[in-house]
Amino acid sequence: MKILIVGAGGREHAIAWKISQNEKVNKIFAAPGNAYNKVIKNCENINISATDDILKFAEQEKIDLTIVGSEELLVDGIVDKFHEKGLKIFGPDKKVAMLEGSKAFAKDFMQKYGVKTAKYKSFTEKEKAIKYLEEMSYPVVIKASGLAAGKGVIICQNEKEALEALDEIMTNKIFASAGDTVVIEEFLDGVEVSILSITDSKVILPFLSAKDHKKISEGEQGLNTGGMGVISPNPYYTKEVEEKFVRDILEPTLKGIKEEKFDFCGIIFFGLMIARGEVYLLEYNMRMGDPETQAVLPLLESDYLELIEAAIDRKLENFDIKWKNSASCCVVLAAGGYPVKYEKGNIISGLEKFENNRDAKVFFAGVKESGNNFTTNGGRVLNVVSVQNSAEKAREIAYKELEKIQFKDKYFRKDIGLIK
Repeated sequence: MKILIVGAGGREHAIAWKISQNEKVNKIFAAPGNAYNKVIKNCENINISATDDILKFAEQEKIDLTIVGSEELLVDGIVDKFHEKGLKIFGPDKKVAMLEGSKAFAKDFMQKYGVKTAKYKSFTEKEKAIKYLEEMSYPVVIKASGLAAGKGVIICQNEKEALEALDEIMTNKIFASAGDTVVIEEFLDGVEVSILSITDSKVILPFLSAKDHKKISEGEQGLNTGGMGVISPNPYYTKEVEEKFVRDILEPTLKGIKEEKFDFCGIIFFGLMIARGEVYLLEYNMRMGDPETQAVLPLLESDYLELIEAAIDRKLENFDIKWKNSASCCVVLAAGGYPVKYEKGNIISGLEKFENNRDAKVFFAGVKESGNNFTTNGGRVLNVVSVQNSAEKAREIAYKELEKIQFKDKYFRKDIGLIK
């Protein structure tokens, strides 16, 4: 089989690594990929990123399956265009992708089908948003409705901060057109849980739970990032929490998918909050999370390609997903200054120490090949992942192994996986 993986980060590296374990796969193309093609057998980078170019390439090369990592392309309708040409692709069409592409659309869907979520309202006019704030108690959450690379959420402690956030999003356009509509919702104080899942529109099969660490600094302080680390499974995801998630979120979501006649095979990412003894849905993502993917896929004992094919064939109800009885810890190595201003092009040393490393894996997030060297090429540079018998051991080994990697201004959080 020829597989095309669309995207350029650590998530795509993890997907390529897992897919490559299936013996049917003899060629992987990455569009545009990153330097991970140098560490995965028979993997080739294709320097394209626009939907039409990707479609043309898939036709010319007779690609057997395309897997999309990028949320932007899903919202742009890449799946629709592939289906028009009769090409096999894994992911939601443009209509369904709006569950991630528009927080306002997603919240309306949740309300319509009784998915448990925070109280909210959506606004396209700043004056009306300001008036609604008079009804809210603080803290309050203000979100840019569109795609903002995981950074479009601002928690406001008081009215002054809320008014400033509306100014920044709706007037100064810090998230560009993603902020044309804002969602204002009540603040839920609790513990977040990430649940990746796969669906064929008939059933939804959840993956192992994960706990993401979004903020740049220890103790969940500072600016939001795309994610600074993950542990899986999430220790707060108890049997009771799972039952509430299935009853109050997963089942109503599936009901909505069926009633809206959303016919797709793909990933649904549930971003949950455990608060006040209940489980609430914060958001949907319609693709694998980053860096959750890097922590969850190494725990998957089942063949990932076979799982995807079962979804495409609408046979998920017969698929029994197998997981390792282990735990993983993923720590992100970032460039100093991320997520604001940072350097690219710094030489990375020590990666050769992971070629046959049984204790930890490295996934390339923002890495470029420069001559005989690997260099930094993004804010989040590398993911160091360890799978062990316990969460404590996985955390210990991940932090021990990441010391083997060096680059200028290397930064990482030191509290990934620490549970209060």
